[in-house]
Amino acid sequence: MTKIVVGISGASGAIYGIRILEVLKSIGVESHAIISKAAEKTISYETSYHLDEVINLADFTYEQKDIGASISSGSFKVDGMIVAPCSIKSLSAIAHSYNDELITRAADVQLKERRKLVLIVRETPFNLSHLQSMTLVTQMGGVILPPVPSFYHKPQTIEDIVNQTVGKALDQFNIDAQLFNRWSGEV
Repeated sequence: MTKIVVGISGASGAIYGIRILEVLKSIGVESHAIISKAAEKTISYETSYHLDEVINLADFTYEQKDIGASISSGSFKVDGMIVAPCSIKSLSAIAHSYNDELITRAADVQLKERRKLVLIVRETPFNLSHLQSMTLVTQMGGVILPPVPSFYHKPQTIEDIVNQTVGKALDQFNIDAQLFNRWSGEV
């Protein structure tokens, strides 16, 4: 069975992590979620979801301070992790192995075990420090996947735009949730 860890950090764009959990649940992929305290506030501010609803989307949830959780160890087998959204604070901590909280520790485990790590970095514009942190994570094997929408599939709603990014993130795990129309060449 496929198992994915989903970290939701405090950056704007909590809907990306929520939508990933919804999709994983709908297709039967086991999910392990960590929601930071800042993400709890962002979920409340940016969405109509209650925290309990988001928690119930995951098969397993962990407290951000629970460094001893199963997902903090490389011996706990998962297929990888998505941090959606990934704040610059989380990006920087991951890039520099600053593992004081579970999201960054679990991400570090993915890198050290050579498992897939996808970061949906939510910031704009980027400064040099942001770009250097992204470069470090990429050099360690992580994937930086900012939520940059495409328009060839003619999105009509915010959900269409979110689904395209979520679909691209799941593609990294060879999970085709059929969330958006793929480019098939000019007609």
